Amino acid sequence: MRTMRQEPGIAKERLVQGMALAVLLLMALYVVAGPSGLIAWGENQHLLEQRRAKLVELQGERNHLRNRVELLDPRKADPDLAGELLRSNLNVARSDEMVMLLP
Repeated sequence: MRTMRQEPGIAKERLVQGMALAVLLLMALYVVAGPSGLIAWGENQHLLEQRRAKLVELQGERNHLRNRVELLDPRKADPDLAGELLRSNLNVARSDEMVMLLP
């Protein structure tokens, strides 16, 4: 009975091929599940949509505040807004006004 001996070059070649296969598998795993992989890409798209919606909301709020600042400019203040702020913040009322508290 004969036993086949492997040449040392074949074993070394198999080791190199095995290492190359392991590196390729790790790279494929990184592409799918890495921090910038396919899974993270979908999550990033969802976060981007949420942040765009929040940005639109904040821009609307900023425009509202910008309008109120323009109305309160000391050179040309809006008397209605100034009166409203005085009444609401300082509880100021004229003597001829009647205050009604609602529950």
